[in-house]
Amino acid sequence: MSVLTRDEAQTRAELLDVHRYTIELDLTAGDETFDSRTLIRFSVLAGQDATDTFVEVKPAELRSVTLDGQPLDPETLDGNRLPLKNLTVGEHELRVDAAMRYSRTGEGMHRFTDPTDGRTYVYTQLFMDDVQRVFAAFDQPDLKAVFDLSVKAPEDWTVLANGVTEHLGDGRWQAAPTPLISTYLVAVAAGPWHSVRTEHRGLPFGIHCRRSLAPYLDADAEEILDITRACFDRYHEKFEEPYPFDSYDQAFVPEFNAGAMENPGLVTFRDEFVYRSAVTDTERQTRAMVIAHEMAHMWFGDLVTLQWWDDIWLNESFAEYMGYQTLTEATRFTDTWTDFGVARKAWGYDADQRPSTHPVAPEAVDDTASALLNFDGISYAKGASALRQLVAWLGEKDFLAGINTHFARHRFANATLADFIDSLAGATERDVHAWADTWLRTTGVDTLTPRLTNGDSSGTYTLTVDRTGSRPHRIAVGLYDRDLTDEGRFSLRERLDLDVPQTTAQPVGKRPALLLLNDGDLTYAKIRFDAESFEAVRTNLSGLPEPLTRAVVWNALRDAVRDGELPATAYLDTARTHLPHETDLALVQGVLAFATVHIADRFLTPEQRPAALSTLTALCRDLIRRTEDGDHPGLRLIAVRHFIDVAAHPDTIDAWLADGTVPGGPELDPELRWRILSRLAVLGATDEAAIAAELDRDPSATGQEGAARCRAALPDAQAKAKAWEAMFATDDLSNYLFTATAQGFWQPEQADLVREYVPRYYTDAVAVAARRGPAIADAAGRWAFPAHAVDAESLRLGEDCLRDADPIPALRRKLVDQLDDLARALRVREAS
Repeated sequence: MSVLTRDEAQTRAELLDVHRYTIELDLTAGDETFDSRTLIRFSVLAGQDATDTFVEVKPAELRSVTLDGQPLDPETLDGNRLPLKNLTVGEHELRVDAAMRYSRTGEGMHRFTDPTDGRTYVYTQLFMDDVQRVFAAFDQPDLKAVFDLSVKAPEDWTVLANGVTEHLGDGRWQAAPTPLISTYLVAVAAGPWHSVRTEHRGLPFGIHCRRSLAPYLDADAEEILDITRACFDRYHEKFEEPYPFDSYDQAFVPEFNAGAMENPGLVTFRDEFVYRSAVTDTERQTRAMVIAHEMAHMWFGDLVTLQWWDDIWLNESFAEYMGYQTLTEATRFTDTWTDFGVARKAWGYDADQRPSTHPVAPEAVDDTASALLNFDGISYAKGASALRQLVAWLGEKDFLAGINTHFARHRFANATLADFIDSLAGATERDVHAWADTWLRTTGVDTLTPRLTNGDSSGTYTLTVDRTGSRPHRIAVGLYDRDLTDEGRFSLRERLDLDVPQTTAQPVGKRPALLLLNDGDLTYAKIRFDAESFEAVRTNLSGLPEPLTRAVVWNALRDAVRDGELPATAYLDTARTHLPHETDLALVQGVLAFATVHIADRFLTPEQRPAALSTLTALCRDLIRRTEDGDHPGLRLIAVRHFIDVAAHPDTIDAWLADGTVPGGPELDPELRWRILSRLAVLGATDEAAIAAELDRDPSATGQEGAARCRAALPDAQAKAKAWEAMFATDDLSNYLFTATAQGFWQPEQADLVREYVPRYYTDAVAVAARRGPAIADAAGRWAFPAHAVDAESLRLGEDCLRDADPIPALRRKLVDQLDDLARALRVREAS
């Protein structure tokens, strides 16, 4: 299939004005394909009488095509491009009749049959260039049009779309025509949905899920709708432009590849956000943040849309920033920036230090395949961090004034980075263009290091911040003294506002026990400590009064480990000392995840790993003991989960599974039961019969994934061979079942058993990615990669693959990142 280049898109945008799509979808044609009939009304704006262009479509069968009533030969379809030749200036009508193939990979029109009750659901994910899998289109973001959609579906189904839908009878549904939107934002979700509907500010609101999840959605419906209403109201306080669509539906759909998708009027979410099992308040906050993030897109992304994919950050960075900030302002989740700092920001820092790094706003993205690669920690976390720094520097009042100017200038149209910066510049005297050049057009992470100097005999110190990098930073500097009533705790003396680079040294008075740069986490930079402050946080980190401050410190320690400046075992010791006293759930979760996945599994040698698991087990046991009073259920749940994940011996968790509960709680829900069984499988303490029995107990889609994960984790040569064949030799696995199987396959405890598969991975992953496309390529690169194999030979095999095997772009990017992480792990081991 041909990818669309930037040059081709610019040429076509100068040639065409697309007015309206009339689309008829028939979802009753069978289990493999659906019928798609499209009428596109467009005009040719310029050119000679023999102007040529093309329309995109990826059919199972192209039945007929007519242009202005004249038939075209379907055989002229070349890959996904249908040529349109000899177009004259003026109005045209193109009709396309095709059979389209359902997807099992979350791309195009995804079809899912719920194993719990046998009901079937379909939904679209048309991002980037997947609209072509559903209907013919001039598929680029700056050819906006009105979409008039009708759907025929089984009689017991409900059809959702971008606008309000009306059931006409006989399984036929008509959606209200959309305003001008881009092709990738068209959405359909059809099936026997369970729905909860309400109205807010005169608009219909709805939340929807599979019937088998109905009790769980109902249990959380008020929370979800309260968050939705609160964010909706807060955005109307911030934005002068009212919500631009006729309804607001949120559908929780199965086997969704992303967290959510901002289809106007019909946001689709992965249905793991409908919680079947116990979750922490931080996980509820994450769901709320995704709701807020996607709603921000209704303005930035849907109302005003990027002109080309080089400005994807304008969508994602803005929604990321607004999601966290609005949640903090409008809901009970008032500490969201701590979670951002410890989880999302680390994603950005990691991505920005790899060979695949790119500016937040790249100068040019050549084609859609390249653009797809930029949905990463830079476009989301780094971009949001940049906007947070911009607000700190510019002031929120001027920032929002610029945003509202942007919406007014470009409503229902397209805009570029230059347009955005011009809108901001009109609201302030500051040089926003220079700021954009230094923050948005550069790569890498700056490093800020404090230098304290005793300037006179009175003991007055001054601070100079050394900067590695080129960006200006407005930061707060926290000065902390020992608490006079408790030597283990710190008290905040003062927070100083500081611009880096400095013009003069900053007086700080007497030497603080701890000096913390970027206190409050307003900028995007790695920070270092002076020697005395470093010792203070190592010994008294848990004594810092605010969770966001502690998040900045934990991130600094994390960076020091990754940069080889702090032994990985020292990080574990710090976690062992301070995490049992931590109260913030996001911090506990983030530190335990890094300690387990990165340190125990990768940064430490196989010989060091048992001691690391023992340390983590003891840490989790302390947290479990601390929460026996029942007052900290979220903290206890995190501790129980991680205790299971790091268990080196099966006895305790096997007893939990047999009893159906952890002593003192919680009772084992499906998530915890599958988690225990998966760890028992790794340890060789369960078998196929037990897995099958658990699947009988929980035959849901999540249960199917749990069983696949457990079976692939069994330390048995036959089980490994069967899992490998399922992933790479057949195309039967859906995107979720592929991921679950991959998650179970590689285990550090089983390195000898799976050694022969490491070289096979590079050959087989390249083949399956080429055969099944970007979504499976992403899963193969993310989850099926042998991350446990931290050795020079695995690195060499990967480098050979990149050089000689020509993996498709989605897999190539993942391999580049994985191999860089592997090389970093080797350096960390050597530094230790």
